Amino acid sequence: MLDNAASERHKTHVGSMPTGGGIGIWLGVLIPTVVGCVGLVVIKMFPSLQEFLPEFIRVHVPGLWYRLDQLAVLITVGSVLAIVGTIDDKFKLSWKLRLALQSLAAIVVVSYGFRFTIFIDWQAAAFVLNVLWIVALTNSFNMLDNMDGLSGGVAAICSAFLIAVMLIAPQATGAQLFIASFLTLLFGALAGFLTFNNPFRTSLFMGDGGAYFIGFTIASLTTVATYYEQTGIPKPQLIFVPILILAVPIYDTITVVSVRICEARSPFAGDKSHFSHRLVAKGLSRRNAVLTIYLTTTVCSLGSLLLYQVNFFGAVVIAVQTLLLLVLVGVLELRD
Repeated sequence: MLDNAASERHKTHVGSMPTGGGIGIWLGVLIPTVVGCVGLVVIKMFPSLQEFLPEFIRVHVPGLWYRLDQLAVLITVGSVLAIVGTIDDKFKLSWKLRLALQSLAAIVVVSYGFRFTIFIDWQAAAFVLNVLWIVALTNSFNMLDNMDGLSGGVAAICSAFLIAVMLIAPQATGAQLFIASFLTLLFGALAGFLTFNNPFRTSLFMGDGGAYFIGFTIASLTTVATYYEQTGIPKPQLIFVPILILAVPIYDTITVVSVRICEARSPFAGDKSHFSHRLVAKGLSRRNAVLTIYLTTTVCSLGSLLLYQVNFFGAVVIAVQTLLLLVLVGVLELRD
């Protein structure tokens, strides 16, 4: 599960390649976030400056102040993981140490309010589920980083759909706008990175630092999405939003671990049993394998755009349809 994305056995690229792309993604999010936080502090110190802000921004300033501490925790812990991943690229840390640090990072953000609204009263179970979700997705995007443009492209698609869902929500809440705004920064950073690392041309890798950062950030933000209407009426079907959008990274992780266990191998050892590798083994080129996974991610995510318009039964139908799509993919992968 905890593949080392820089491992020679895990990567399919031939020859050496700089792995500083993750630093670029991290800085692309960090710098505007810090500038925005400083701006909010200045506005709070000098309230008269709010008069110079457009009305559609001014009404959300109190909500942004309320979220400022959460934002500081998210960017700080995410930065620590980016540094850990960068160190791992160079010195190859043990999976036990990486797992411990990722778990600690998840515990910190969950303790600070990054938690799913999963409509259960057992708080201990909810806490554990949130920690597992964040740790699993942090590793899922790292595991996807095995072909040119794969992890960055999938993350960009997932971010775009999460932004869309947050913005099309009827009477979007402050939390939803907060998530959409931060994910827009991440999407922009990923778009910049993809100009240097894509299925058609590659001159830079993101490395484990970038993969950890984007996986951790996306996972954490999905936990604070508001699964309620503006009126406070719960909409349990919206819990399927992150599951549908992140279905492909989840599918890759589950199938890879299953293959390794079935073959009596360690689930923590890197290899070439990933979704992308299995597509190449079926005859696709690496480029077409990546583009196929982009398409699969898009198809799985499309259902999330309907979840505000349907009832719980409709949401279950959409979720089952997505599940059956992935089962079909799995069947085709197994076909000789």
